[in-house]
Amino acid sequence: MKILLLLVITGSLSWFMLLYLDRRKSKDRELKKVKIPNVLPPRSTHALIDYQHYHLTAQQKATAILMLALPAFIVGYIFYKSFILAAVISAVGLVFPRIRKQQLIQIRKNKLYVQFKQALSCLSSSMTVGKSIETAFQETLEDLKLLYPDPACLIVIEFSIICRKVENGEPIEAALKNFADRSHLEDVISFTDVFLTCKRTGGNLVEVMKRTSAVIGEKLEITQDINVMIAQKRFESRVLLFAPIVIVAVLAFSSPEYMQPMYTGSGVLIMSGCLSILGGCYMLTQKIMNIKV
Repeated sequence: MKILLLLVITGSLSWFMLLYLDRRKSKDRELKKVKIPNVLPPRSTHALIDYQHYHLTAQQKATAILMLALPAFIVGYIFYKSFILAAVISAVGLVFPRIRKQQLIQIRKNKLYVQFKQALSCLSSSMTVGKSIETAFQETLEDLKLLYPDPACLIVIEFSIICRKVENGEPIEAALKNFADRSHLEDVISFTDVFLTCKRTGGNLVEVMKRTSAVIGEKLEITQDINVMIAQKRFESRVLLFAPIVIVAVLAFSSPEYMQPMYTGSGVLIMSGCLSILGGCYMLTQKIMNIKV
């Protein structure tokens, strides 16, 4: 009961502190904008997204901290039976927002990658019937809105920005290059470079789009096959990781006299070494099984 009360109080304080800091930063940004209203250019319907960066809100930061701090506290108490040492170990949760940010960045990139492949298919279909590039992008945008009704869909937002820039007189090459630079996706950047080269030299854009779409589709299929093959191994690695923790917990609370030497003297060093080995194994398995697009 005391453990739960301590966790609830600690989590609540962390959440309110992060929420307060996030609101202070938002107010500071608004004050800076109010000082120079005539200098800033008019904002577009959607802000340009840099897919290499992600801003976590205060609630997301607090959730990320608790996602690692709570399990770390429980594991620390199992291995040391000390609230102080368990609290020290739970402090590792403070670094998890940075890891969570990278996870969210990769998830967003994967979504954009899959959606871009679909956009290329629609774009090549429109250009096959002999329509201009600008008209093909407009029709592709309408097709994407039907495929992805959610207005927050990434590829719909990006094609809306491209079409808006073209309507305002900006060359489509510059608009597409801006999207590729912000996406930080190798295939999108390569396609843009080939697109610009074909536009200058008069190459076959339809064939380029079809080939690029086929290559991206093959890469996605290979990635999915790899994920299916390692799904069982990933589950096994998690079982093997948590099995020693469960065994220690059962022995510690069912036979405290038997495990007493492990919580005093050199036993604490042995427990620390075992915990370090488990943490190293977890990071190694995550690195091996992390399949990126």
